[in-house]
Amino acid sequence: MSEDTEKHRALLSALRDAAGRGDGSFEQAVTNAFEHVFEHLGRLNDHVALSGSDGGDPHLKPGESPTLR
Repeated sequence: MSEDTEKHRALLSALRDAAGRGDGSFEQAVTNAFEHVFEHLGRLNDHVALSGSDGGDPHLKPGESPTLR
């Protein structure tokens, strides 16, 4: 199993275990999960650029939306 799959399972398990506790652990689990999602999005953004056939357009910047052409 990949390290990332293990991380996903751990994050999901932490969310399930913390649900309904009322001690702040659920909020922390959600924060951890979103931080991991943002890591994925950052890596995706590094690999994807809106570009024409010349490939010259820059990567998206934080908060920037792609435009349809």
